[in-house]
Amino acid sequence: MSAWPRRVPRAPRAYHRTVERPSGIGPFPAARKGYLVRRLAWVDPPLRRESLRHASVEVAVVQDSREKGAGVRRIRGAFRRAGRAYSSGEEHRLGGHAGAVAAFGAYTAAWGAAVRLRKAPLPERPEPWDVLFAAAATFRLGRLLSKGSVTSPLRAPFTRYEEASGPAEVSESPRGNGVRATVGELVTCPFCLSVWLTATATGAALLWPRATRTVTGGLSVLAAADAMQLGYDCLAQKNGE
Repeated sequence: MSAWPRRVPRAPRAYHRTVERPSGIGPFPAARKGYLVRRLAWVDPPLRRESLRHASVEVAVVQDSREKGAGVRRIRGAFRRAGRAYSSGEEHRLGGHAGAVAAFGAYTAAWGAAVRLRKAPLPERPEPWDVLFAAAATFRLGRLLSKGSVTSPLRAPFTRYEEASGPAEVSESPRGNGVRATVGELVTCPFCLSVWLTATATGAALLWPRATRTVTGGLSVLAAADAMQLGYDCLAQKNGE
């Protein structure tokens, strides 16, 4: 009889943990299966089959994630090629603009879903004064958010200061790449912000008409006051000459 003790298999639970997170495995299912067969040689057959089944599921998940990553890379490559063909060597962020369009679509869809859930009635036609106040409020708020010097800390993570461009206004340019550059281009463009603000004002007018009229009326007063201030400065300069 041999003096050496008989070999005792390890606890199956430890092998099960090894199956969940194996190390040194190649990217192919065959390599992983061979590795598990060698590692599970001392495990009972039922537990071995269960472990191999979990490994097959894990391999399928890894392959699915790789296929999704390849699809994303193909889409990005298509956008880059389309951008180069579209801009003729000049910088034009087609991918960023496509993302902005998708985000705006999701934003308007959220407003539409909120209106549908609240079952808010749609007006037969817009009131002229509501349209006038909403236009003035959109103009003034768009200028304040995109050009106002007091709101520059909000734009600072995405923009770079260029120069002062008018009374209480600054000129900025987008900085960085990718999402940062796209957001910087959006927040420095009052025309771009007006689209988002119009959608916001429309949805808010359907859900909270009285509160929306109050806000748009206040912003309209601010726009009229700014116009008066600029007119007064022009008259003062003309009289000084």
